[in-house]
Amino acid sequence: MDTTLRDGEQTSGVSFSDSEKLSVAKVLLEDVKVDRIEIASARVSEGEFRGTKRVMEWAAQKGYLDKIEVLGFVDGKISLQWIADAGGSVINLLCKGSYKHVSEQLRKTPEQHIDDIRKVLSYAEEMGIKANIYLEDWSNGMRNSKDYVHFMIENLKNENVQRIMLPDTLGILDPDETYDYCREMIESFPDVEFDFHAHNDYDLAIANVFHAIKAGMRCVHTTVNGLGERAGNAPLSSVVATITDHLKMKTNVNESQLNKVSRLVESFSGIRIPSNKPLIGDFVFTQCSGIHADGDSKNNLYFNELLPERFGRTRTYALGKTSGKANIKKNLEDLGIELDPVSLKKVTDRIIQLSDLKETVTTEDLPYIVSDVLDSDIIESNVKVINYTISHTMGLRPVANLAIEIDGEQYEEFGDGDGQYDAFVKTLRKIYTKRGKTLPKLVDYVVTIPPGGKTDALVETVITWESNREFKTKGLDLDQNAAAIKATIRMLNIFENEFVPGMQEQNTETKQTV
Repeated sequence: MDTTLRDGEQTSGVSFSDSEKLSVAKVLLEDVKVDRIEIASARVSEGEFRGTKRVMEWAAQKGYLDKIEVLGFVDGKISLQWIADAGGSVINLLCKGSYKHVSEQLRKTPEQHIDDIRKVLSYAEEMGIKANIYLEDWSNGMRNSKDYVHFMIENLKNENVQRIMLPDTLGILDPDETYDYCREMIESFPDVEFDFHAHNDYDLAIANVFHAIKAGMRCVHTTVNGLGERAGNAPLSSVVATITDHLKMKTNVNESQLNKVSRLVESFSGIRIPSNKPLIGDFVFTQCSGIHADGDSKNNLYFNELLPERFGRTRTYALGKTSGKANIKKNLEDLGIELDPVSLKKVTDRIIQLSDLKETVTTEDLPYIVSDVLDSDIIESNVKVINYTISHTMGLRPVANLAIEIDGEQYEEFGDGDGQYDAFVKTLRKIYTKRGKTLPKLVDYVVTIPPGGKTDALVETVITWESNREFKTKGLDLDQNAAAIKATIRMLNIFENEFVPGMQEQNTETKQTV
């Protein structure tokens, strides 16, 4: 069960719009094919209600209503009515899983709490709403008040409850405790369907999920990218890979769509995926060491079971001071460029030199580096900036004036935008519209400024573009906008040359030797 749209939305600063909730729900159920999703908390806000209702309307048309759940509270009919009005049919009822919570937060006896829960379950049955139960703070309950936990489950197991969900609410468990406590639940209540819900406060969520499944749990909760309160929840992608590769078990999840949903949630949430995040980070299928690249070319000596193709990704070889000739040679081969050993050494030395200056070197930089180092014409500068001005006056929209030369012909245009770079790009698009061309889509924009507070530090901008493939270009300058414009002009030259001049001919016929 994936709870990105409920527990994941409890990440600080994250709030999904109606359309975003619907988009994520569609991808999770139809593309990724998770079994169930939890999409909201009842009574939170009017916006939460609208988003829930929109997802439920779509789910009703698709026959997915039983797969979509909403967190509700022990409040008589209030949460149930909220869910019913939104079109939902499943409540995940939040109950107390530790004696400390029931006695100090609710200030009730266990018997009083059970009576209140039974009333809600009775109302749910009357209203045709299925019920699951969250035993909030269950992990602390098992540590400090096991008798209470057993009392709760004993009194609820014969009620009209589909599943009892066991959350490590504060992320306190270690793998041994997880195994022991989950095993105890399964052995003590063999007829109850349990879920396990991990939090990542000690960075043990995946390990705890692994041991919960080993103990016999057959449903675990996840979030896309590990979103969630505090340190987050168990990431969907890591859970699926762990189940498949380490436990040798199967899920219904389509692994090839995991990267897609991760990027979607990253975009909607504004929470960037760490570059080294397993399976979904930018760098996790990138070999940096030249030794590794060399080994991969000799019967894939540095591969493991996590092949990038499983997750809709590709393996790449980083360009930097540790990459060596093997990495660089692989990237050049992908571009259809073949260098003699002396030339390859020169290009390798230049890349190492750039990396020592803390510059990022992208694959798309390679032809330019080759041209520069070897004084060759492997890359042609079809697009040149003659002049540009960008200005921002308080109270007015930023404005750009641009004069460029494309294939020897000059173009001038001006325009405004929401920011200075936006004004530049919109002006550029005007020029290309007149030429009957559509520019690549800007997918990502990353600005790197060295720490330390120096106002004269170099700014590096790396922009990701998408045309018939995804590629990156880089600009380096003292000014952020100037760095972005340099990256954009480099993109234009790649675009005008269809990424590398003569590339189609090189790739389909022969490789160019420099």
